[in-house]
Amino acid sequence: MPHPEVKKAVLAYSGGLDTSIILKWLQDTYGCEVVTFTADLGQGDEVEDARSKAIAGGVKSIYIEDLREEFVRDYVFPMFRANAIYEGEYLLGTSIARPLIAKRMIEIANAEGADAVSHGATGKGNDQVRFEFGFYGLKPDVKVIAPWREWDLVSREDMLSYAAKHGIPVERKREGSKSPYSMDANLLHISYEGYDLEDPWCEPSEEMWRWSVSPEQAPDTPEFIELAYERGDIVAINGVTMTPAQVLTELNRLGGKHGIGRIDIVENRFVGMKSRGCYETPGGTIMLKAHRAIESLTVDREAAHLKDELMPRYAKLVYNGFWFAPEREMLQAAIDLSQVHVNGDVRLKLYKGNVSVVGRRPNQSMFDDRLCTFEDDQGAYDQKDAGGFIKLNALRLRMGALAARKAR
Repeated sequence: MPHPEVKKAVLAYSGGLDTSIILKWLQDTYGCEVVTFTADLGQGDEVEDARSKAIAGGVKSIYIEDLREEFVRDYVFPMFRANAIYEGEYLLGTSIARPLIAKRMIEIANAEGADAVSHGATGKGNDQVRFEFGFYGLKPDVKVIAPWREWDLVSREDMLSYAAKHGIPVERKREGSKSPYSMDANLLHISYEGYDLEDPWCEPSEEMWRWSVSPEQAPDTPEFIELAYERGDIVAINGVTMTPAQVLTELNRLGGKHGIGRIDIVENRFVGMKSRGCYETPGGTIMLKAHRAIESLTVDREAAHLKDELMPRYAKLVYNGFWFAPEREMLQAAIDLSQVHVNGDVRLKLYKGNVSVVGRRPNQSMFDDRLCTFEDDQGAYDQKDAGGFIKLNALRLRMGALAARKAR
């Protein structure tokens, strides 16, 4: 039965099976006009077909937007200033894309006078949370329609039957040409879930990976690259100035060529279950290594250590969908302040799945070779000072030992 309170809804639309069915389901179940939004975040071919499929589905207002520069500049780069990594391995490629999509959907909903927004995330995953935290954080009174939590379709077979019943075209690719995995891609990464990966003992096949060669098949000769930093962000590769999206695109190419950035992990989802997934993040893997290298010479010790203490909290906020939360913005302000002097160059060696730092050249360095040299430091450091430093810092240890001796 139609829902009269919803006259128009904005749908996050890829043109694939799920969202094509959701489009028709919204029109029938809610009796509303549907506005489709497709964000180009660097995922590739699927963007091209979205417009024609939306038109075929009776959509009048169609938004297809290239958000690659905004994505890297305003979301990926700020996250990498924090050196964010979830549970020690995951570089948050899917997580960081959701707040931008949510933001644009709310902006479109406001412009179109829409009553609701809708997404195709399932009720088992993290993305439903990430999308809806974004929606509610930007438009508290918006109605959110999550079909996977409402309809009675529970399998791919159910969806194919629904498509056949309602005349929704479903692409039938030749046998062996379509990946059996649930995949998500953008400029930062590509993820793989489902199929044989649901068995944590099963090694992923080489045919699964899309962006990178295996380390065994990578070139036998290492490649050296130089990255230039300004305030914690990469602005040039090998002396060539690039935009944020161009930087990440080129690092993906270089990393993929050398078998860099593959991981196979079991992670803890926000909703409570453990999930096994594989990820390719070649450019991000290079970025993390290089950023920590330039920070090592330009960020004060205690500031660097505080950043490392805050990073797991920051990463968890991003993973769980709290990008627009005040605590994430507070952390970001502190992190960005730490990046004022993170300027200079990092030289890296890429070789068979590895990224090695082989050179660091900051514009304003806190490294002073006179202080740490094993040769004559010409009086830059008085080693006698260390005695008092040690005694003062050991005072509580000495007092504790004396107290224990008396107690015996």
